[in-house]
Amino acid sequence: MSLFGIVTLSMLYRALTPTEAGIYIFLFTLINLIDTVKSGFMTTAFIKFYSGADEKRASEVIGSTWILTLLIVAVLIIANIICVLFYRDTDNITLALLNKYFSPIVISTLPFFIAGIVLQSEKRFDLLLRIRLLNQVLFTGTIIVLIFLKETNLNTIIISYILCNVFVSLVVLLIGWSKISFLKNATKKGVLEMYHFGKYSMGSSLSANLFSFTNTFFLDFFFGPASVAIFNIGSKLMQIIEIPLYSIAGSGMPLLSGFYNNNEEEKMVFTLKKIIGILTVLFIGVALVSLVFAEPLIALIGGQKYVTTEAPNLFRILILLSLLFPLDRFFAITLDVINKPEINFYKLLVMLVINLIADFVVVFYFKSVYGIAITNIFPTLYAIIISYYYIQKSIKIDFSDTLTIGFKEIRSFISSKL
Repeated sequence: MSLFGIVTLSMLYRALTPTEAGIYIFLFTLINLIDTVKSGFMTTAFIKFYSGADEKRASEVIGSTWILTLLIVAVLIIANIICVLFYRDTDNITLALLNKYFSPIVISTLPFFIAGIVLQSEKRFDLLLRIRLLNQVLFTGTIIVLIFLKETNLNTIIISYILCNVFVSLVVLLIGWSKISFLKNATKKGVLEMYHFGKYSMGSSLSANLFSFTNTFFLDFFFGPASVAIFNIGSKLMQIIEIPLYSIAGSGMPLLSGFYNNNEEEKMVFTLKKIIGILTVLFIGVALVSLVFAEPLIALIGGQKYVTTEAPNLFRILILLSLLFPLDRFFAITLDVINKPEINFYKLLVMLVINLIADFVVVFYFKSVYGIAITNIFPTLYAIIISYYYIQKSIKIDFSDTLTIGFKEIRSFISSKL
């Protein structure tokens, strides 16, 4: 799905000017940040209470989820109406588009969202893939038609996005995957239970999403929308790192948890070091290739008009910083495994402050787009150091041989296939 999204974005980069592309990216970054209030509240809470529940309890959770989600959407729409009243005549194109389209986007995605978390909780990833593919194929197909008709502009693209979501939401409502019929099973107790759990997971999700928004905000307001488009190409290419990282993280967490819960600490430590080592060695190889072929990769995603911009060097900076990602990600997972999730939450808050200060200094003293990329190293290093400190308080781990273990594992795997 990420690769499909890159293809769609690549078409948009070619169809829009850099300024229009930057406005589009900033708009959806802002919409996703606001929408985190809904998704952050509901996703983790629903999965926690729904998974493994008996039939009666499951129906209560679904009904309560619908009620709470509708309440959250209502609050977001009211906030949108207030913004429209106060900023009706704004000259800011992004804010004008947000006022115009935010409520339709939130409403159009609601059944689609509920169906998604239900299918995820039921481990029906086959069906989840189908509805996501349907949505993505429809949107991509619409973009192709708009390009053919030479009608690609911000309004037609956003309207197409809304209509595609409406269609998919109607499909999941008709098929029954959104389970809207369970609304009648909602209880006050269930709604409050979901709310009190969700407010904490929402805080973590919102904090994490604020990182990308902070960078995008500084780029848009101090360097202009075109800089957002330029920066985003490098960020999108980072998915060659992020896709395997998050895929392995998804399967690695239950493995580490299993060892920890069964008091197999030695196996847990070795597995942790092996995963971090393998990923880091592989990412070093990817980084070396990316440093050499940055320009062709940028041209592939955004077209030749972005090759002569800062995009290739921004990508080189980001890909070098990615060498720290395995440590950062799996240290955070380890904190969850050893029952210290609160450290991750407070760590994210401090990282956000560090990122804000670093971006502010770069913008006002160095006035550099490259600086926005480089500042990402400071919150990442802080996260690694603070996570390492708390991990060592519970489990003593020597990470000095991590790269060696990773290299040996890769070499052993290659030898077994030859």
